Amino acid sequence: MNTAKFNFPQFWEKYGTFFILGIIVLIFGAISGQYFLTTNNIRQIFVQSSVTVLIGMGEFFAILIAGIDLSVGAILALAGMVTAKLMIAGIDPVFAAIIGGVLVGGALGAINGALVNYTGLHPFIITLGTNAIFRGITLIISDANSVYGFSFEFVDFFAQDILFIPVPVVFAILVAFMLWFLTSKTRLGRNIYALGGNKESAYYSGIDVKFHTMAVFIISGICAGLAGVVSTARLGAAEPLAGVGFETYAIASAIIGGTSFFGGKGRIFSVVIGGLIIGTINNGLNILQVQTYYQLVVMGGLIIVAVALDRLISR
Repeated sequence: MNTAKFNFPQFWEKYGTFFILGIIVLIFGAISGQYFLTTNNIRQIFVQSSVTVLIGMGEFFAILIAGIDLSVGAILALAGMVTAKLMIAGIDPVFAAIIGGVLVGGALGAINGALVNYTGLHPFIITLGTNAIFRGITLIISDANSVYGFSFEFVDFFAQDILFIPVPVVFAILVAFMLWFLTSKTRLGRNIYALGGNKESAYYSGIDVKFHTMAVFIISGICAGLAGVVSTARLGAAEPLAGVGFETYAIASAIIGGTSFFGGKGRIFSVVIGGLIIGTINNGLNILQVQTYYQLVVMGGLIIVAVALDRLISR
């Protein structure tokens, strides 16, 4: 009787991210189970991870075409600041959130996409520059001060539960399902994967490279903008320096989630688990009273290990 031979690369591609999350939970549970494995703390991990998951899903699309988006943290801050300013100006909180999150994020992402398309420069260079520009604009319109005093209705909405699930988590889940549908069930999603797999082949197959590059950065911008709305609601204020360094978390979420840094490979729900891994590590280290800068060391190390592992398994 023939038995199927175990294929480690396929196993790791499907279940590796869950395996990593399980190990991390076991480690922190063993070290500080009386604090880490409580219901309230597990809930807090999911809520804290919602922002990381949102920006990670946007970053996923940029990496999927063998690019990168280093401006997600600055887009988060600018979208959150615009949302707060609109609410203070008297705009209804729902419309302010839509304008601040979706429209501003999408517009900033479109700027990134247009610059990549029409300069021919690598997204690393473009988004490195726009990261500074968007951050500068945030500081200018806020006069480098926090903006608060907006509608309690806005804050209270994101602080409540829907069917016992916190609203920020519901928000992230809904976006994840929409992006899963886009990548799995639509022609746009298939073309994005093809573009990431081989840009020249995609071009000669009739795929509009510039259009799909623009679409990818608009999606990344919208996800970062929505993360800015959630972050502003959770903090109860719009901070001009919100999201500083979050591009590291976004990249780590995507890469740890199995997205190939070389393009063409990855799954949206694995990126969600990658974001949960980041949130779990940060939460666990906070419980152990480890300083924040050590957390950055851990994140950087995880990115290097994840990319090296992806390269090794691909070989």
